[in-house]
Amino acid sequence: MIVIGAILLVLGLVFGISILTYIGVVLLVIGAVFWLLGMAGRPVGGRRYWY
Repeated sequence: MIVIGAILLVLGLVFGISILTYIGVVLLVIGAVFWLLGMAGRPVGGRRYWY
């Protein structure tokens, strides 16, 4: 999710499409939160591990 968010963010900035930039930022933030929760040992979405 973090990688997709970064790709969309870059594409949005390069092509000047604001909706891609917005979606990229949202995906980056959500991915970072899931990553931090996983690192803390908390189950995310009912799963202890995300593969």
